[in-house]
Amino acid sequence: MEYIKVIGGGLAGSEAAWQIAQKGIKVKLFEMRPGKTTPAHSSNLLAELVCSNSLRANSLHNAVGLLKEEMRLLDSLIMFCADSTSVPAGGALAVDRKAFSQLVTEKILAHPLIEVVREEVFSLRKEEITVITTGPLTSDKLAAEIAKLTGKAHLYFYDAAAPIIYGETIDYDRVFWASRYGKGSADYLNCPLNEEEYAKFYRNLIEAEVYPLKDFEKDRCFEGCMPIEVMAKRGYQTMLFGPLKPVGLSDAKSGNKIVGVVQLRREDAAGALFNMVGFQTNLKWNEQKRVFRMIPGLEKAEFARYGKMHRNTFINSPEVLSQTTQLREFPHLLIAGQLSGVEGYVESTASGLIAGINASRLYKGLEPVVFPRESAHGSLLHYIAETQTDNFQPMNITFGLLPPLTEKIRDKKRRNSLLAERALEAIKTWKKDILDVM
Repeated sequence: MEYIKVIGGGLAGSEAAWQIAQKGIKVKLFEMRPGKTTPAHSSNLLAELVCSNSLRANSLHNAVGLLKEEMRLLDSLIMFCADSTSVPAGGALAVDRKAFSQLVTEKILAHPLIEVVREEVFSLRKEEITVITTGPLTSDKLAAEIAKLTGKAHLYFYDAAAPIIYGETIDYDRVFWASRYGKGSADYLNCPLNEEEYAKFYRNLIEAEVYPLKDFEKDRCFEGCMPIEVMAKRGYQTMLFGPLKPVGLSDAKSGNKIVGVVQLRREDAAGALFNMVGFQTNLKWNEQKRVFRMIPGLEKAEFARYGKMHRNTFINSPEVLSQTTQLREFPHLLIAGQLSGVEGYVESTASGLIAGINASRLYKGLEPVVFPRESAHGSLLHYIAETQTDNFQPMNITFGLLPPLTEKIRDKKRRNSLLAERALEAIKTWKKDILDVM
C-alpha cells in the first residue's frame, strides 16, 4: 500500500494522521461527516469538541496535566492547536471550541501527505495497516465489522453532555466571578443557592422527566460523566459533594450563606456562551429549561444547546488489544481513542498519538513500541491492555495508574510532582533513543 488508512476524524484520528504524515508517510483520513452525522456532532470540522474544558487540568500536579505535557514533548498536533486557541479557565486548559477545531482542520488539510476522504467506511482489510479511531459513536456497520474480527461483543455505557447558556441572558446581579479556593484568576461565574433555593431545585430535579432509554439498552452511566439527575437521586446532599460543592467559595456580593454553588464556564473567548459545569443530563429539553431556570441568576437563561445523553461504544480491550494499540490477532489493525476504552479527549488524543507512531513503524518494517511504563502514556495503555476483563470500564489517566515510587511519600502534592518528573524524564530519554532514530 502507498498509504496508511486512518478511520475517524476526531481528536485521536487527527493526531494519528498527523504523526504518520510527519514520518513522511502518506495518509488517507476517512471521516463520514457530513454524509452521516452522530447525535454528538454539530459541524463538519475535524476534532470537534463537546465542551470547552474538555482538556481539563493543566498542572503537572494533575495526571492529565502530565499527559498533556508528554504530548507536547512528542510534537502533538492537538496540543499545539489547544495551546494556540486557549481561553482563561483558572488552572484548566480550556479552548475556544470552534477556533480549536478550525485550526486542527486547517493543519490537516494543508499537510501535503494527508488526504481527507469524506465517506463512511463499512469494512476492514486485516492485511492493510489501518488505524481505527471512530470513537464512542462508531457506526453500527463498522462496529459489527470490528465485533466480527475480534469475536467479542462490545461493551457500552452512557455519556452525557452539559447545557450551554447564552451569556447575555444571565442575571449578573445574582452571580459572582471566582475560582474555587482563589486558584488562578476568577474565571468561573458562580450561582449561589441558599437552603430554600437548593431544596426547591433538588425536589424539581429528581422529579423531572427524562428521555426514556430503549428497551434493549441497559442504564449504565460512566461515573466520570454521570447525569446530574442520576447523581441527585443518590441522596439530598450528593450534589453538594460534587459539582455544587460550596467549599472554597464565598459570596462577597450578597453576604448570604451558601449551601450550594452552580459554576458556569466560558465556552468561547468572547464569553458569549457558558457551560454548566458538571450538569450533564438526560432531562427532556422543556424540563431542562424549567428546572435549571430555578438556579439563581439563570431565571431568564436561554440555551444555546440543551444537555443530551447518548450511547458510547468501546471494545473489551484487555482481551483483544495490545499496549501498542494493535489488535492481537490482526496486528495491522490498530484501535485508538474512546473506542479502545480510554476516557476523555486528552486520553483519546494520547492513544491516537501512540497508534500513529506504531502504524508508521509497521509501514517502515520496524517493530511497534510500548511506551515507558513510568510515563502517563505507557501507564494508560498498560491499563486498557492488561487490566482484569471481567468488569472492564473506560478510564481517565490518574497517578494511580503509574508505577509507585520506591520511596513512600505521604505528601500527595510532592508525590505527584516526583511521579511527573520521573515520567517526563522517561519520555525524553525514550524519545531520544527510540523515536528520533526512526
